[in-house]
Amino acid sequence: MMTEEPKITIVIPCYNEEESLPIMLPELLKFSRDRNWNVILTNDGSTDTTGEILNGFSAHNNFTIITHKLNKGYGGALKTAIKNVRTEYLVSMDADGQHYPEDAELLFRKLQETDADMIVGSRKELKSDDTYRSTGKWIIRKISGMLVKNNVYDINSGMKLYNTGLARKYLNLCPDTMAFSDIITLIFSARKHLVLEVPVRIKKRTGGKSTIGINTAFDTVMEVLNIVMLFNPIKIFLPLSLIFFVLGTLWGVPIILAGRGVSVGAALLILMGVITFLLGLIAEQLSLLRKRI
Repeated sequence: MMTEEPKITIVIPCYNEEESLPIMLPELLKFSRDRNWNVILTNDGSTDTTGEILNGFSAHNNFTIITHKLNKGYGGALKTAIKNVRTEYLVSMDADGQHYPEDAELLFRKLQETDADMIVGSRKELKSDDTYRSTGKWIIRKISGMLVKNNVYDINSGMKLYNTGLARKYLNLCPDTMAFSDIITLIFSARKHLVLEVPVRIKKRTGGKSTIGINTAFDTVMEVLNIVMLFNPIKIFLPLSLIFFVLGTLWGVPIILAGRGVSVGAALLILMGVITFLLGLIAEQLSLLRKRI
């Protein structure tokens, strides 16, 4: 009898997760085997016993282990896994044991109902005990929300379901860092793909420590600016030009009305506003050309 081809592959980036893997992997592999799903895990240059632990599970069907000799980063590990996916859809999960495999089915059902291009496993109603980490996520949400129009609250969720073809299409635009999750979500939104959210549950970390914080937020904000410059640069240049122009006007008009001539500083600000606006138009044209390629 011929078995049905798998429809979904679960992709997992993994770095130094020797504490969580013995607990997380048996449950995940049983879940995927029962549903005929594939699992691809990228061992991202781990320096602990992660490699030895993974070798103990290598005989499982539909389970592929890819090893990086050196650490390439969270996004780099995901990219490697995604490039090796052969199913129509893929689900990203973290290796720290926080995700419930069953929630992947919730995402898939939502995709089937809506024909969405990405379903985000949202943790909106869940509160983090780590203030430092929460602050970093808040910064990411606020700045990305101002620069890229999207209706997704939890853009940096590690659990997402993608259309594999679209995910591969945008891999070269995504960073190798922790910002991968945020940026690929914003790219899907910027390119007008349908992105929806479904609430998911989160367990406490089995082991290890989260690396998301203020530094990650800064790195992500810089990546967001790069994406905005690529897809909608006028959104950065236009506000800047207006700020320069308004400041120059507010500074110069009272001086002119007082009969004291034209302020050099005010004139420079107004000129800077005009130049910034023109640069924005040029950047917008370059962006349009890039999109057509």
